Amino acid sequence: MAQYDVFPNPSASGASGIPYVVVIQSDLLDALATRLTVPLAVLDFPGKVPTALCPVITVNGQRLHALAHFAAPLPVKQLRCSVDNVATQASTLVAAMDAVLSGI
Repeated sequence: MAQYDVFPNPSASGASGIPYVVVIQSDLLDALATRLTVPLAVLDFPGKVPTALCPVITVNGQRLHALAHFAAPLPVKQLRCSVDNVATQASTLVAAMDAVLSGI
């Protein structure tokens, strides 16, 4: 499992609005039994989305919002088959985590 791999949301109850999670944890921590993930959500409402905090990430052609403020560890055993890798969008995800951690 590589950093920025995208997996189907292991939560069946939340998968309709949050179809995927992306691993943001460094590959250097592969020995851990968990991976830090960011949910990738379908946000379909008329309000304005704070793009610094919830940037658009494209997964297999689908535009989704990364919800950095909902980053959470998930057990590795719940993350089965990756569907994409979004390493080309890493700077966007890192900037969103910076917004959460330092407000910038």
